[in-house]
Amino acid sequence: MLWWLFGSSVGAPVRGKVLRAIREEPRNAQQLAELLALDYTTVRHHLRVLLKNQVVVTSGPRYGQVYFPSPAMESHWDDLERILDKFQKKGEG
Repeated sequence: MLWWLFGSSVGAPVRGKVLRAIREEPRNAQQLAELLALDYTTVRHHLRVLLKNQVVVTSGPRYGQVYFPSPAMESHWDDLERILDKFQKKGEG
């Protein structure tokens, strides 16, 4: 699942940026859109994909929900970094 979400799909680079940003500091969709210079709708789409696949969890009321990496994702963070690094190098080559 990690490979598909972060290494082989078209949205993988954006999802990687989103996940790294919320690991650095929990954020809501609007904060992520501003930080990453992405459209709010795009960010919401990727957050839904990550939430559906149990990569992120939320806190707070629906409007303004803050996103965090899930405990399961935290336990596989090294695997994620390897995938992201490999994908980034592949894109540079």
